[in-house]
Amino acid sequence: MTAFSPKQRTVLSWWVPGNPNRDREAIVCDGAVRSGKTLAMGLSFFLWAMSCFSGQKFGVCGKTIASLRRNVLSEILPKLEALGAKWKEKRTDNLLTVKFRGRENQFYVFGGRDESSASLIQGITFAGVLLDEVALMPRSFVEQACARCSVAGSRLWFNCNPAGPGHWFYRTWILEAEKRNCLRLHFTMEDNPSLTPEIRQRYQKLYTGVFYRRFILGQWAQAEGRVYDFFSPEMVGKAPESCEKWYISCDYGTVNPTSMGLWGLRGGVWYRVKEFYFNSREARRQMTDEEYARALEGLAGERRITAVIVDPSAEGVAGAQGGKRCSQRYPADLRSAEGREDRDLRGVRGLSAGDGRVRLGFIRRREGQGAQGARPRHGRHAVLRRHGSGGAAGGSFRVGGGKKALTGDVRVIFA
Repeated sequence: MTAFSPKQRTVLSWWVPGNPNRDREAIVCDGAVRSGKTLAMGLSFFLWAMSCFSGQKFGVCGKTIASLRRNVLSEILPKLEALGAKWKEKRTDNLLTVKFRGRENQFYVFGGRDESSASLIQGITFAGVLLDEVALMPRSFVEQACARCSVAGSRLWFNCNPAGPGHWFYRTWILEAEKRNCLRLHFTMEDNPSLTPEIRQRYQKLYTGVFYRRFILGQWAQAEGRVYDFFSPEMVGKAPESCEKWYISCDYGTVNPTSMGLWGLRGGVWYRVKEFYFNSREARRQMTDEEYARALEGLAGERRITAVIVDPSAEGVAGAQGGKRCSQRYPADLRSAEGREDRDLRGVRGLSAGDGRVRLGFIRRREGQGAQGARPRHGRHAVLRRHGSGGAAGGSFRVGGGKKALTGDVRVIFA
């Protein structure tokens, strides 16, 4: 039998009296695939429940009940039985009864498939809950499951493979683990002693780019849109203080985020030197068109702006008082990206000037934030969103549709 790794032993013993982590109220195990976190957590959860409680109810949750039985219960129950436990499952009620060393507890099995699943778990009182692959579950279900744990000494148990850096669980539980008195353990394949070096190498060859970072390195990396996975530190640069020409781009949203970028031309290279970003979901309020127009003015500052390129949905910003002031102040009027028949972003034709390079030179607002290139929306305007890692990217781009589409080499840099 293969011995447990040090990190697995930490999972198995964090709740034991005398352990320095004994007073933690929750544990999160996240990281690479095949890293041994599910086995260690599932076994530890049942041993904790049977050692600390009797006559209590517990929740065991997965994306679906079928996946939970296949990935967790089928692995854990035989091992509990080998330790002397007896168990009986009543599938019609999704109920598992376990007896061990004179104690008996009930474990209810739930699937957190969608938003409606939260109603299935309401009303019951738990002494603890295990949420397997929690990143795949809706937030409403997870929060409802956590709210059920009101018994004295109850604990919350989470495990998952990483998703994107904007995922609610990453922001709420992993980044704020200490604040929530939560023990967070990050797993890699090296933490699974049952994997041979040959098997680990095979897994490492299966993935590249963002999926390698997620599934092999266990990082919370962005995977939406077109992801530049060849960032390197030597490609990072600083934006120039002065430029020959200035433009502002605006990707407008009301419920979705709004992003405005200040672009400067210097030596045949376009730099994104500054940006405004507002996410109404995070802020829990919406900004008015006038507020967006003032933000646009602040982005421009005292610079002489050649043109402000907005997407079609931002006509309200252009019509707001701040937008009108922009139109009066700058030589070129505030125009829509679809305002002309060719719809090819006339104001950004200069992207193909010089060596055809585009660079981002804005300052990251917080750790883990970067840049991402996404497919042109409706084939008509370019969208640059945030990426989960710092660095730079190179590749090719296409803006617009038909014969007048803009193409060229892309070089994205930000500090």
